[in-house]
Amino acid sequence: MERRYKWITVDPNVCHGKPVFKGTRILVADVLEMIASGISIDEILEEYPQLNREMILEAIALAAELLRRERRVVPIPA
Repeated sequence: MERRYKWITVDPNVCHGKPVFKGTRILVADVLEMIASGISIDEILEEYPQLNREMILEAIALAAELLRRERRVVPIPA
């Protein structure tokens, strides 16, 4: 079942159509990379006060949904 997203949008006229948080030009991928590099949600919220915790958790949910939809094996470097 496809989920509806409250905080994430895709607009071909904003950031080349990449997913961003509504009302911002902050790329969802940038926030996910920050989390992957060990930056805490609280630190991200300090850096980007226009975001909230719910927005960041929704970005993680989007990443999980996209991985679940992927039909092929995603190569993971050794």
